Order: sequence, then structure tokens, then C-alpha cells
Amino acid sequence: MTLDPKLLEILACPEDKGPLLWFAGAEVLYNPRLRRLYEVRDGIPVMLIDEAKHVDDDEHLRLTLMADAEGIRPTFGD
Repeated sequence: MTLDPKLLEILACPEDKGPLLWFAGAEVLYNPRLRRLYEVRDGIPVMLIDEAKHVDDDEHLRLTLMADAEGIRPTFGD
């Protein structure tokens, strides 16, 4: 599934207002600064802090390495 590119240009973390990494294959948005993962359900980003998942060190490393390997750029501000 893909998100609208216009939406990705403005999508930000609801807590720190910073950019996110979009992992289309996993349908998640990731904030590496807060180590918070937001699911995308039926094409709709669930940007609720209470529903976000905290990522441990191993998962953070996996996601950041995957982002580098796949050329995944932040949603804005790069």
C-alpha cells in the first residue's frame, strides 16, 4: 500500500512534530528520535500517541539499517 505523496510531505509525529520514516511494505511510520512506531490501517495513518508502539534497541537498529539500505527518507525536512 502507498500513502499519498502529498500527505507524506506534511505528515509529522504528533508528539515532537518531527518527520517520520514511511515503511510501505510494513505499513508503518517510524519516529527514530522517540523510537515510536505508528501503524497505517486500511491506508489511514493512526497518529495517536496512545496507540503508538515503543521500539526496543534491536528493532530500532533494524529499522534504521533498513531505511538506509532502502533509501527511505524522512517525510519532510531532509
